[in-house]
Amino acid sequence: MKNRSNKEVFEKIAESWYRVMHWSRFSKELKELSLRWQEGRLLNIGCAHGPDFLPFKEKEFDLFGIDFSREMIRLAQRYAKKFNFSANLVTADAADLPFSNATFNWVIAIATYHNIEDRIQRQKAFKELRRVLIPGGEAFITVWNRWQPRFWLKGKEIEVSWRLSGEKIFRYYYLFTYSELQKELQKAGFQVISIFSERYYSWPLRFFSRNICVLVSGVD
Repeated sequence: MKNRSNKEVFEKIAESWYRVMHWSRFSKELKELSLRWQEGRLLNIGCAHGPDFLPFKEKEFDLFGIDFSREMIRLAQRYAKKFNFSANLVTADAADLPFSNATFNWVIAIATYHNIEDRIQRQKAFKELRRVLIPGGEAFITVWNRWQPRFWLKGKEIEVSWRLSGEKIFRYYYLFTYSELQKELQKAGFQVISIFSERYYSWPLRFFSRNICVLVSGVD
């Protein structure tokens, strides 16, 4: 059973996470976005140790990242040095972003919002994303899908184990559906540009994809 908050969990598993998840699962999607966006201030919400920055490092982006885990931010600093890019990194919560209104042209949030353990906090985090995004700016979000086959017999709130030195540590996940995610983002003030499955998903029905990807725009 999970007896730690997700923040405590990720502090504990950060070094192991860094070794196992060293590359982004969304490199293709992020590369396409780097070509679409080209330049500007980009915020990575829930940046972990930093692999999702890589597709943007060759363009004219001013990179920022936040994560609620101090250890992940420390590892992101190491990762940035290893791959020769610069990012402004800070420990902070997605539901309370330490930035002024309309600060960023672009935002990415890869596998972040499904780790927020409370419905009100998830809604607040979406509103915070909208607050820091300039009008007309765009954000790319990914979350786990409620209807991916391995969770068909589970509820919308699950615990997923991570083995660390013989100990099983459990992470909280909230599983979104396509329609629910779209409604929550529209409620937060976004226009949904597109909602789709991840590129490496090969089944013909997106309904069963592991991840839900969505590109949104901030509107007045």
